[in-house]
Amino acid sequence: MATHETSEKTSAGTSKIQPANGKLGIMVVGLGAVATTLIAGVEAVRKGLAKPIGSVTQMGTVRLGKRTESRTPLMKDFVPLADLNDVVFTGWDIFPGNMFEAASTAKVLDKDLLQSIRPFLESIKPMPAVFDQFYVKRLHGTNVKQGKNKRELADQLRADIREFKKKTERQVMIWCGSTEIFLEPSAVHQSLAAFEKGLESNDPGIAPSQIYAYAALSEGVPFANGAPNLTVDLPVMQELSKKNNAPICGKDFKTGQTLIKTVLAPAFKARMLGVSGWYSTNILGNRDGEVLDDPESFKTKEESKLGVLDYILQPELYPDLYKDIYHKVRINYYPPRGDNKEGWDNIDIFGWLGYPMQIKVDFLCRDSILAAPIALDIVLLLDLAKRTEELRGIGIQEWLSFFFKSPMTPEGLYPEHDLFIQSMKLKNTLRHIQGEELITHLGLEYYD
Repeated sequence: MATHETSEKTSAGTSKIQPANGKLGIMVVGLGAVATTLIAGVEAVRKGLAKPIGSVTQMGTVRLGKRTESRTPLMKDFVPLADLNDVVFTGWDIFPGNMFEAASTAKVLDKDLLQSIRPFLESIKPMPAVFDQFYVKRLHGTNVKQGKNKRELADQLRADIREFKKKTERQVMIWCGSTEIFLEPSAVHQSLAAFEKGLESNDPGIAPSQIYAYAALSEGVPFANGAPNLTVDLPVMQELSKKNNAPICGKDFKTGQTLIKTVLAPAFKARMLGVSGWYSTNILGNRDGEVLDDPESFKTKEESKLGVLDYILQPELYPDLYKDIYHKVRINYYPPRGDNKEGWDNIDIFGWLGYPMQIKVDFLCRDSILAAPIALDIVLLLDLAKRTEELRGIGIQEWLSFFFKSPMTPEGLYPEHDLFIQSMKLKNTLRHIQGEELITHLGLEYYD
């Protein structure tokens, strides 16, 4: 989508980046469809059984310098990312089955592939999880931690993290669990002191995902949120993140329908085409679909999906084109479809002299197949941020917006949702920390 071509030198020069020595421990919350697809997929790639398709860190490139220089290394060769052979997994789940059992239940990957890596998957057994059915109405867990209050549960998680630290040199935690009920920030989220008091008093504003984030950040472990929950986009978590050099980023993996929106909406705005309505519906039959069948959990997801168009189209700047857009999002639980989601969009646009047109999109996608490489990229890049002097102490890693439906920004700064701007931000950040020229695409130097 960019229209210019040139480069400019970073002012900071090369940032100090610690090498990716030793094992990187990935701590996954919720070992369901996405997590088992991620973990089984990494092992399949390590064994040479498959390619890491969809992973930007493994298959993507970063152009350096002018187009005439032909310098385009793979991202994983340009910056010191952890090697997949050095990645170790552990995690928590409310169901006690090992990863082979969980992957077989999820039915995302075929049986032959699972059998080929069965011993590896069977070796990973979930730790008891922090769970409260008040926040996820449709699930009934049995592999659950017990404690007199949320503070005790947080301490148990911190003990799990410390034990895992004995086996790995570095760690990242990622939430791949279900969508919790809709919550709004309250007084308990405004400071560390208030939050810790709330843990002791079992404040209802503190959901399980927040307890995991608190435990991770308190232990200096970067945290990523793959669901739309109110988890780290809170003052207390940003305080902890900066205090303990534990990077945080956005929420809710940008997989199917929202990925399409962040591609199409920028195209409409670039061409100054109007949008009068955008209707999106989904049918999904996996555990995520079952959870989202509860109105309170759907409200959380709806908020995440609805905000995308407003930020991209900027109706306040273009009232004639987007002021009166009607945007509707629906998710319907349909068990026969399983993990193979159908996202259907009807888009009513208008062009020259106001004449109407329509676009129909029917995306027959595989939810976890799209989410798994995103999760891999996020944890590898969060680990890089943790090892990069210039990045680890700033808290929010806005340059990782590319992977999320709801990017995080400092208070008062609107997020970028345009996929192409996000991609530029991601790659320019990598160029910057390596002391390479930033690509602006001006290109006039070719015509001197």
